[in-house]
Amino acid sequence: MNAALEIRHLRLELDGTYILDDISLMVERGMRLMVVGPNGAGKSSLLKCLVGVHRGWQGRIVVNGVDIRGYSNRERARLIAFVPQPGGRHSPFTVRETILMSRYPHVSHFGTLSHADHELVKDALARTGLGPLADRPMVTLSGGERQKVHLAAALTQQSPILLLDEPTTFLDPRHAFEIRSLLHRINQEDAVTIIEVSHDLNTAALDGDRIYALNEGRPAFYGPGDDFLSAEVLKKVYGRSFLLGVHPQTGGPVLVPERCEL
Repeated sequence: MNAALEIRHLRLELDGTYILDDISLMVERGMRLMVVGPNGAGKSSLLKCLVGVHRGWQGRIVVNGVDIRGYSNRERARLIAFVPQPGGRHSPFTVRETILMSRYPHVSHFGTLSHADHELVKDALARTGLGPLADRPMVTLSGGERQKVHLAAALTQQSPILLLDEPTTFLDPRHAFEIRSLLHRINQEDAVTIIEVSHDLNTAALDGDRIYALNEGRPAFYGPGDDFLSAEVLKKVYGRSFLLGVHPQTGGPVLVPERCEL
């Protein structure tokens, strides 16, 4: 078994309600797994369990054969990088400073950043096309540019597993495609395992190796994107019917926007 991460019977209870209930999943090394489902299905909560934001869960999360509870925060950060949803408070730092901070898991408590650390940042700036913006304050960037900074930071962190919570939300089509292309390169060229929450079902089916769907905190589907984009599965996950067509490039199924009628 070539597992990057394995979840066994994960349960998360918040305020007396099970947000996640009996989640078991094995994610292979180098896989790009897309996590989908209705609002409130537990998608973001799943990522927060994996990254250590939620700690009161039951079950096991295993990385490199070790239960994740056995890792310190610094050790876990060397294994898992997390890019949260866009938005929120803006950083007072520059682009370069923001990316440099992602090296903290690899620096001792009293250590300083090395020449190699700065070279990694320089490489991440080049790969993401952020070189000209390196000394710009984060508050002056657009949403798409800030997302690139967060991905550059994840690259510099050098963690073999990358978690993303709706990375293209609020982005225009051009910037969303640039982020998708960058994630594809990170996955393929760096062999980084990606677990990504998405509400864009067409993109999830196109970009992911597998789709994992949640509904009310429980697993509802696991499999290829083409199998997920079927009338039966979509109705099971979302509780309604969808209009499906054929993708002109892949020949696979695609969701077609429907016109609202009175």
